Amino acid sequence: MDRRLVLNAQLAIAQGHRIEVTEQADPDDADGVVLAIVDLDTGIRFRRAEDPRGDAVRWLGRVRECTVMIGGHGAHTVLLVVPDGGGSSAKAALRGADAAVDAAKAEADRWGGTDRPPEPPAPRVW
Repeated sequence: MDRRLVLNAQLAIAQGHRIEVTEQADPDDADGVVLAIVDLDTGIRFRRAEDPRGDAVRWLGRVRECTVMIGGHGAHTVLLVVPDGGGSSAKAALRGADAAVDAAKAEADRWGGTDRPPEPPAPRVW
């Protein structure tokens, strides 16, 4: 699943470059806040000025698209990144796992016959 990163900075990263993204978990935002991006092909590091606080998550990806908006107060960069390994963050993975568990439970309830009482055990003959 592709990740769209919207950054309040103007940075150009070429399509196809591998990057390392460091994010901080944000309770208000499901995706987190991007603290730093390292272009692994050129070695250029982009980092926020403020120091990180709390837990940080690092993940690798490849840039699919890079759009830099220039001029005015709305100058920003939008990166479309394909994460390596298919996962984008631990929170997203847990949400997907929880949804899969709920679906499996619903299917088991539908096919498992939980609406009828279990059969009594057969008498044992020794």
